[in-house]
Amino acid sequence: MSENEHPSEHAARRWFAKSLSDLGHAEQRILDRLVQRKLLAEDVNEVFSSDLTYGQRLADKVSRFGGSWTFIIIFAIVLALWTGLNSYLLHRPFDPYPYIFLNLLLSMLAAIQAPVIMMSQNRQAAKDRLDAANDYKVNLRAEIEIMGLHDKLDQMRSDQLERMLAKQQEQIDLLLKLVGRAPG
Repeated sequence: MSENEHPSEHAARRWFAKSLSDLGHAEQRILDRLVQRKLLAEDVNEVFSSDLTYGQRLADKVSRFGGSWTFIIIFAIVLALWTGLNSYLLHRPFDPYPYIFLNLLLSMLAAIQAPVIMMSQNRQAAKDRLDAANDYKVNLRAEIEIMGLHDKLDQMRSDQLERMLAKQQEQIDLLLKLVGRAPG
């Protein structure tokens, strides 16, 4: 690394074989945080939920409730009561068989519930994309760290081999001296 080269530029050349300016924004950010020894992982749930509007939070709650067993059980009970009242208990039913008013209510419920669930699913997909991007950043940093550890281990092995060879050369020199002094 040259004296005036920024550590992130050096890391970019070392790990990506590119200059820092040739990397994408995500890779530049990863290298900067790596050089600064800062955490990279983010709590995607916290980041995502902090930007939700009241309507979006309400849509998520409606979607969660609409896709629950509680909703299904309550809905089944209401339908059973509706048909029971209008078929057997009331002498003058307000919605006689074939339950046209009930069909109208169910259609309106479906017309409202479907877009709300779709909005919630779209937000979940956006959250999943954020989560995937965060996973990519963390995995890339881990890969760079592992490559760095491999480099350190290789350097330690090279240093150890050099020391062993130097020690071996000393022993050979001593043996040669001893052999040279030996009566022959």
